[in-house]
Amino acid sequence: MIFRQKTVTLKAPKRGFFVITDKILNSIDISDIKTGIMNLFLKHTSASLTINENVSPDVRVDMEDISSSIVPDGYNYHHSLEGADDMPAHFKSSMFGVSLNIPITNGRLNLGIWQGIYLNEHRDYPTTREIVITVWGI
Repeated sequence: MIFRQKTVTLKAPKRGFFVITDKILNSIDISDIKTGIMNLFLKHTSASLTINENVSPDVRVDMEDISSSIVPDGYNYHHSLEGADDMPAHFKSSMFGVSLNIPITNGRLNLGIWQGIYLNEHRDYPTTREIVITVWGI
């Protein structure tokens, strides 16, 4: 059994949805894993991870527009000490989630042809984000 773990630090350039598949794959070796799992865990409460269409940049723009229309900034939230975007960011983090499990098959992530890993930044002024990458398999 093979086990590996690494923490990577990324920063989104602004609020939005960003494909990070290559950054994840360049951070940890999975080439010798025939059958396994990659777990990604984001150590934050105002950003999230998801898997979605990885080619058209319009998808990323629409994802931000839709999520911000569902959970708008500036509503009369009780938790507002860190700004109008803070509570909406917390909710979006819970809505999308902070963890992903992706199968590894023959040394590659077993994603669909159009799928990519996204880091979703929900704050107006992004900070660095830590993602713990854990892989295991045979």
